[in-house]
Amino acid sequence: MAIEGPLFFFAVFFLAFALASTTEAVKPSHYSMPFNRSSFPADFVFGAGSSAYQCEGAALLYGRGPSIWDTFTKKHPEKISDGSSGVKADDFYHRYKEDIKLMKKIGLNTFRFSISWSRVLPTGKVKEGVNQQGVRFYNNLINELLSNGIIPFVTLFHWDLPQALEDEYGGFLSEKIVEDYREYADFIFKTFGDLVKHWVTINEPSIFTVYGYNGGNFAPGRCSNYVGNCTAGDSAKEPYIVGHHLLFAHAATVKLYREKYEVSQKGRIGITLVTRWFEPKYNTDANRKAVSRALEFNLGWFLHPITYGNYPPTMRSLLGSRLPKFTKAQSITLKGSIDFLGMNYYTANYVQHTNSNPVNHSYFTDIQATITTHKDGVSIGGPFEIVSQTAVSWLFDYPRGIRELMLYIKNNYKNPPVYITENGFPEANNSTLPVKEALKDSRRIKYLHGHLLYLSKSIKEGVNVKGYYAWAFHDNFEWASGYTIRFGLTYIDFKNNLKRYLKYSAYWLKMFLLN
Repeated sequence: MAIEGPLFFFAVFFLAFALASTTEAVKPSHYSMPFNRSSFPADFVFGAGSSAYQCEGAALLYGRGPSIWDTFTKKHPEKISDGSSGVKADDFYHRYKEDIKLMKKIGLNTFRFSISWSRVLPTGKVKEGVNQQGVRFYNNLINELLSNGIIPFVTLFHWDLPQALEDEYGGFLSEKIVEDYREYADFIFKTFGDLVKHWVTINEPSIFTVYGYNGGNFAPGRCSNYVGNCTAGDSAKEPYIVGHHLLFAHAATVKLYREKYEVSQKGRIGITLVTRWFEPKYNTDANRKAVSRALEFNLGWFLHPITYGNYPPTMRSLLGSRLPKFTKAQSITLKGSIDFLGMNYYTANYVQHTNSNPVNHSYFTDIQATITTHKDGVSIGGPFEIVSQTAVSWLFDYPRGIRELMLYIKNNYKNPPVYITENGFPEANNSTLPVKEALKDSRRIKYLHGHLLYLSKSIKEGVNVKGYYAWAFHDNFEWASGYTIRFGLTYIDFKNNLKRYLKYSAYWLKMFLLN
């Protein structure tokens, strides 16, 4: 492309600083010292992320079995903003070598991706057959990354459950899933563990659970009829049953890895969780308690059992018999079941206490709080609507929230090693905008700069952060949003043979990493 060279890099770098200093979120006083790669520890890693269903494509090819997302997008196109699916996506399956060259060009030293369970095990079970074409693809991908000096950071489950297991016993609604998941993980460790040293068991179990079993707008699309348009489900109970089994699957897999593979393969294993940061809408005791509930229901739901062996006391009190219980043995297995914590952070919300005693329970009524993006007509991103609002209604640019979240984890969850496994900015997919204009993502540059700045501040305050992955490497299939929004550092021309272009933010990151 013609948009390279020293003058371009200088312009982009200067633009980032100019933009970042225009809002309350990042003040000019923070620029007394240069801010770049050298502001982070020497062993800190910088990468970008992806997931199999969102970017691979080739969903109907090469022996891959269907997943619940294939089924969901086919049966419920009305629940996807543009009625699309991940059947073709970015065609990463065929173009991974091209994309890895772009990663290297940016200067990334790690890449996060997920393995499609049904691509390697079409029915979800080892005993029913391995798809060697799928194994070959991931083996080639991993070797190509390593040959380019890029560390593979691999997620075992990023929501695309094999449909065969959903059909057989209801997937994660049944405790039977735990053994099938453990056997799948065993196969993956045995097959790729000599090369992969960073494993994530499950990506965002809370999102998979809440949107798949409470609201019904993600696969497998279950909910109560008083919550959404679903043919089956129970929003009062199923989210907590599924979350319970996700925790069992995670703990069983970590136990397996530590006992069977850790000594010989010398890898590390963790889980990726997600939460927004929360601020009290008004400074009252009730609202501050509502913030604590929101954090416990979003983050503590999974991190508390993993750290302390049980659910947060607030959840146990509010949910009563609807929240499953752990046996003593299960609690012991869960406690301490991470070598590191993956954290996804995008934005923050205001929280206001709600007196609630509904007849029809759901995850969102259980929190007993109203969660909003605005207070007195002003967004949580500040009064500068033109820079704080993004292409989705829930995401505002609030970089100080990443520092607050890191300190919260440090102070409440024993300061584990943390990788920021997702952090990114969405833009609307404007089909009328020329490609050369769509590449000028100055607001994403501002977003990345602000979040990296506050992340570096948290490290100086003692938080044990080890790496940062921008979401996402490509524009891709964004679940219920389909292709209507773009999160990527790399622009995908969906109208012109999926041609790749690095955006301005990718070049800004390149300059950041060179210093």
